[in-house]
Amino acid sequence: MQTFTNIRALIIDMDGVLWHGQNAIPGLVEFFQALEELKISFILATNNASSTPDQYVKKLAEMGVSVNKNQILTSGIATALYLSEKVDPANTRVFVVGEEGAKQPLIDQGFTLTALYEVNKDSDIVKKGADFVVCGKDHTLTWDKLATATLNIRAGAQFIGTNGDTTLPTELGITHGNGAILAALEVATGVKPTIIGKPEPIMYQQALALLNAEPTATVAIGDRLDTDILGAVRTGIRSVMVLTGVSTQNDLKDSDFQPTWVMSDIGELTKALRKQHEIDK
Repeated sequence: MQTFTNIRALIIDMDGVLWHGQNAIPGLVEFFQALEELKISFILATNNASSTPDQYVKKLAEMGVSVNKNQILTSGIATALYLSEKVDPANTRVFVVGEEGAKQPLIDQGFTLTALYEVNKDSDIVKKGADFVVCGKDHTLTWDKLATATLNIRAGAQFIGTNGDTTLPTELGITHGNGAILAALEVATGVKPTIIGKPEPIMYQQALALLNAEPTATVAIGDRLDTDILGAVRTGIRSVMVLTGVSTQNDLKDSDFQPTWVMSDIGELTKALRKQHEIDK
């Protein structure tokens, strides 16, 4: 196992790493205190696209941690940035299956969001439908949203998934994630989505740019082997897998890839960071 050293920046997942639902994982406040004291920069990078940065700032504040919204990168933000580099937002229409965290970044980039059952018909003179369907985790999911997404994709709209997480750790246990919604739409349309979030390297590359950090001095922290850790491997950065979320020690046995380090939780990670700081002095 590599020596735990040369760590100047962290890209930190949230669900399953910092909290379960509304319950903070023990050691949360001490972890962020250590980052401040040790002058380790960080981006909170989550595949969860349902909330906005302001909502995450508020949630962390209620748990006793102060961050600013520029330190938060969601797959919703990553998706809006990605699409804005591919097309002209001012001339692009998007239908969103998702909540404010998926919609607001697209609006901020200048995209036009379409409404339920706005779809293109052969008789239309002016286009009503969407050029893209973006799907993120949605607690307000309805038949009408799925139907509108299906109609647009079958009419030729490009299908984008903010992330492909099939499950989500909550305070009640593990439940379904955005990947379950994507699967329903894929079955209905025969079209596979383009995934923006982890394990694709797009989000990690965006986080590195925001941090202005060297990949060799940056570590990804996550709880999911198939997203957080695989994304780090594909990006070429080191990783810590904590055992407070979805993946377990048993999952590592048959995996073709591995995290650089495995730790029980952020409490153990905090101790390791402090020890590394003393050694590097």
